[in-house]
Amino acid sequence: MKALVLSGGAGTRLRPITHTSAKQLVPVANKAVLFYGLESLADAGITEVGMIVGDTAAEIEEAVGDGSAFGLKVTYIPQERPLGLAHAVLIARDFLGDDDFVMYLGDNFIIGGITDLVDEFRHLRPDAQILLTQVPDPRAFGVAELDADGQVIGLEEKPEHPKSDLALVGVYLFTPAIHDAVRSISPSRRGELEITHAIQYLIDARADVRSTLIKGYWKDTGNVTDMLEVNRMVLEGLDRRIDGEVDEASETIGRVVIEEGASISRSRIVGPVVIGAGTVVSDSYVGPFTSVAENCRITDSELEFSIVLRDSSIAGVGRIESSLIGRHVEVTPAPSVPSAHRLVLGDHSKVQIHS
Repeated sequence: MKALVLSGGAGTRLRPITHTSAKQLVPVANKAVLFYGLESLADAGITEVGMIVGDTAAEIEEAVGDGSAFGLKVTYIPQERPLGLAHAVLIARDFLGDDDFVMYLGDNFIIGGITDLVDEFRHLRPDAQILLTQVPDPRAFGVAELDADGQVIGLEEKPEHPKSDLALVGVYLFTPAIHDAVRSISPSRRGELEITHAIQYLIDARADVRSTLIKGYWKDTGNVTDMLEVNRMVLEGLDRRIDGEVDEASETIGRVVIEEGASISRSRIVGPVVIGAGTVVSDSYVGPFTSVAENCRITDSELEFSIVLRDSSIAGVGRIESSLIGRHVEVTPAPSVPSAHRLVLGDHSKVQIHS
């Protein structure tokens, strides 16, 4: 099997971070979201990966390289603009050939990987296999309708009135049958070739389309809230490791990782927390579910349930929480401004001012 990894999206829900960085490279526990997916593919025994790239192609290619760091061989496939998941399959036809393949959305995160799913597909080899999960509001997803026997009978893309609460997870498995399907559909009202329409084409043609309901943890890391939640989940699995310097005036509690070259002084670190190499934390508190990347400076501040990207500094700002802070950011206190009241009062006014 091969893999087709989609890494070309604009990441509008993560702006302003994604104005200057690919959304797939935003780190979770100090490792890019995309890297977790590539590791899952390698763990499943897949070695050949086609990477769909768009405007952020140069950054993706610099980060992933030829794929050898992950045990993979990566071929880059440019997509001029995002025209739908089925369009990605269409333009990857030469790379995919007649091989079965996994299509993996590069900003999705699945705890536990996909090895069992890939093994099941290799054994049973349906024409298509989709992953489903129950969500509270399926209107933002592709939605599957199943019959009483659990057979997939219909798919809709972001329906206004969903027929179920079963959303498609961003991992799909296909045989070459999907190529006829993506060539046979027309763009949706969004102007995209929808993969749900291609799979529906297979269903209507009585192809073997199966589904797996995943009960583990899955997130589409498309917004800040989900990024912070995935960061929390990954940090829950940390093993304590102190490779950097921690002075005697500091305290580290619980699952804390201090990378080599990091320095902690006169501070309290309460895990799960990861502090990247070269980062200096002084006179500060860093609380649970926080990832601080490499070469940052945290001084006289409190930080909790947050992600801080590399080369940023936070100094003297009190408490920060539930935040995503980009690269090369400086957070400092605002200058104090004398308070005053400016009034224009009419005759016979009565004014009460709270000082």
